[in-house]
Amino acid sequence: MTRLLFIPGSLRRASSSRATIRALIERVPEGVACEVADPGKLPHYNADVTDDADVSHFIDQVAGADGVVFVTPEYNYSVPGLLKNAIDWASRPAYASVFKGKPCFIVTVSGGALGGVRAQAHLKYILNGMLAEVYACQEIVIPSSNAKVTDGLLTDEAVLAFAMGHLADFIETLGS
Repeated sequence: MTRLLFIPGSLRRASSSRATIRALIERVPEGVACEVADPGKLPHYNADVTDDADVSHFIDQVAGADGVVFVTPEYNYSVPGLLKNAIDWASRPAYASVFKGKPCFIVTVSGGALGGVRAQAHLKYILNGMLAEVYACQEIVIPSSNAKVTDGLLTDEAVLAFAMGHLADFIETLGS
């Protein structure tokens, strides 16, 4: 069974990031187990902290996943601090962390017209610096995302079909 770990870049339960995650999970193919990380449980990154249970759990989640799916909003033209903090915890030791060689898939959302394209570029840059394997495909950006959520799910069928086409291809590469 293929294991995907979804990492949201937002704390809000009603965020369009989490609504997108829920909609994607509903559509993943049979035989794929999905788990959603809770980066809000992690303390601020501090290299002096070496025995935090939430940090250990998050690192184990990343290590145990066949692939990681990031779904994040764009804050001030970049990734939210919450997401960067989670990545920083799992990025140690440098160049030998659980992200080294880890297949990663990126989706960004935004209330604005660009769909988080700048955050997506920054996230790719960060992941490349950790030697993660960022899946190459057309960028999946969801503009005006807040207006596309109904009852806790992203409902834009055209966007979901586009995203799922690429996510299905990503999942297929994990099995090969």
